Amino acid sequence: MKKLLISLVVVVAVVTAFMLRPAKPVEVRMTTVTTGLIESLVSNTRSGTVKACQRSRLSLAQGGQVSKLYVDQGDQVESGALLLELWNDDLKAALAQADAQVRMAELNKASACRQAEADQREARRQRELHNRNLASAEQLDRAETSAEITRLSCQQNEAQVMQAKANVAVQKARLAQTQLTAPFAGIVAEVNGEVGEYATPSPPGVATPPAIDLIADGCLYVRAPIDEVDAAAIRTGMPARVSLDAFRDQSFNGIVTRIAPYVQDSEKQARTVDVDVRLQDMPDDVHLLVGYSADIEVIIESADNKLRVPSEALLEGNKVLTLSDDGQTLKKQTLELGLSNWTWSEVRSGLSDGQQVLTSLENPAAVDGARVKVIKGAEHE
Repeated sequence: MKKLLISLVVVVAVVTAFMLRPAKPVEVRMTTVTTGLIESLVSNTRSGTVKACQRSRLSLAQGGQVSKLYVDQGDQVESGALLLELWNDDLKAALAQADAQVRMAELNKASACRQAEADQREARRQRELHNRNLASAEQLDRAETSAEITRLSCQQNEAQVMQAKANVAVQKARLAQTQLTAPFAGIVAEVNGEVGEYATPSPPGVATPPAIDLIADGCLYVRAPIDEVDAAAIRTGMPARVSLDAFRDQSFNGIVTRIAPYVQDSEKQARTVDVDVRLQDMPDDVHLLVGYSADIEVIIESADNKLRVPSEALLEGNKVLTLSDDGQTLKKQTLELGLSNWTWSEVRSGLSDGQQVLTSLENPAAVDGARVKVIKGAEHE
């Protein structure tokens, strides 16, 4: 019994000593509060897409057999360049005939008008002779009648020239319906058709592949969906940053050029508003392709040289954990915040430049009042 009592005393002493032993400090990472740039941002909810400012899916106005293909996929073309042509020898012959008719009408006009000028001179001469009683009234009447007839013949031939030129315009319009030309300078993205194949125009309401898909690659923009709540803060002209999966380590400057005047309400998706950002000052060594996926950040407001804290250090209720005066104990501090994004939050009051805040919030032991030991590698980039 005595030995049992002694054993119990020893156990109690050991437990008491263990409980009274100081707790081991919690290892934490801290970051120093400094000043810097802070921005209020709005970003897209789903991936956006790089698009061309001009893109035309060109189709022929009429059907026919493809006679000539002047371009291939990937070719750069100038505005007005001939891209594709249907068989049109009959229309070219008709145009040549119309040109010849213009030439003939112009010659007839020149002959008739030259005769009219001569008859006008003869009528004036007969009038002078008649005034001096050297020509009869009958001679004067014949001269003036002849001058009037040839004048009208000149006008008639001038109208025939206009008619012949109008016929040329008609033949050119018919010929143009068999030719596909570039409405602007760009790159050929797609060619559908081969020489000898029969091409047909798209019926109304039926989507068919274009004969030529032409993209103006000199002007690009990103269209991305923004949540309807965030879109209300965006205005055209606001600066933006664009990031692309194809260029992960780079971001590109842009400017908001369009905000859709309606909300997309597709089934099973959040309601969004499409926002267009025009890319600006692209580096020469960066070649973007239409169709690249892209993300945008619209800068709603920004301020430099502001006291800021990493947003990841914030607790519920705009609080952070900082060090007490002894430098070894965590204490909770309430902040007044200003501008913020997912990286930084502006501190208007509650902290001062140089103070440290806890960033290792994943440790459940790092709570208000806990003894801590600050480890290296804590500064926030």
